[in-house]
Amino acid sequence: MTVRVASEWLNSCSGCEISIIDLGERLLDLLKLVDFVHIPALMDSKYLGQKGDGKHISLPDADVGLISGGIRNAEHLEVAEEMRKKCKIIIALGTCATHGGIPALCNSYSNNEILERYYSTETTDKPDAFPSEGLPELEERCFALDEKINVDLHLPGCPPHPDQIFSALVALLEGKPPVLPSKSVCDTCPTIREGKGQLKKLRRFLQEPVCNPDEPLDQMRCLLEQGVLCMGPVTKAGCGGDQRIPRCISARVPCRGCYGPVRQDGNQMTDMLNALASNGVDVDSLSEYPSLLRFSGAHGRLRPPRKEA
Repeated sequence: MTVRVASEWLNSCSGCEISIIDLGERLLDLLKLVDFVHIPALMDSKYLGQKGDGKHISLPDADVGLISGGIRNAEHLEVAEEMRKKCKIIIALGTCATHGGIPALCNSYSNNEILERYYSTETTDKPDAFPSEGLPELEERCFALDEKINVDLHLPGCPPHPDQIFSALVALLEGKPPVLPSKSVCDTCPTIREGKGQLKKLRRFLQEPVCNPDEPLDQMRCLLEQGVLCMGPVTKAGCGGDQRIPRCISARVPCRGCYGPVRQDGNQMTDMLNALASNGVDVDSLSEYPSLLRFSGAHGRLRPPRKEA
């Protein structure tokens, strides 16, 4: 029996779709078992019918729906709701869908502030109005998928590793619950930890850490213990795929938190601040805090600052 799969991208960059293509030869094996009935990244499919004469967005029925990207405007919301209506299982694919991702950094500003900055310069007059005709209305902020529709499976990553996408789809095809990583990046990092309490202040990542690129990772000291902010303690593991070694750490650079919090409802900023403070690190040595939520600013985590009365 062939499983019908639909895929959609919303407020995202298409990196998750590229990760599907990066399945390589495994994609050919997968195509023997699934029928992609809708996937804009690979095939033409119209929202309003092939002749464009429909009145509302309509998508084909499917067993599994993959949705990448968060929800930022009315069209995103309409597509997400139609996918939920037509798909038996919805998978939030990628950190933009699960936690807002990079696009959710806009939540630090109001829509009007964003539009004023985009359509104004130092050498032009302030516009009387912003473009709106034929454009979908902006939502009040960037939402993660589960803030607007029910999600059955969260598969984070920027983008998710092809190994995880393949394993999740195969498990669903076999009628089994997918087994996803539940540990943190730190739990899968092979670097040396020399003990708590030695680090007192963080430094900006302008100097190379103490490491030899020619030596194995298990001979390099933990980057966080070297004073470089690494989000490994509060970030879900999985970026290394089946090889398990975190990809950023493999490149001798700190984790930036792209897989979102370890727990789906976790807060990377407060969790990281608590981890630093409990280990005696001066949190004032951080240059700023919002970047701790650079990949997880949805769910009301990032908001415009309150203005003084």
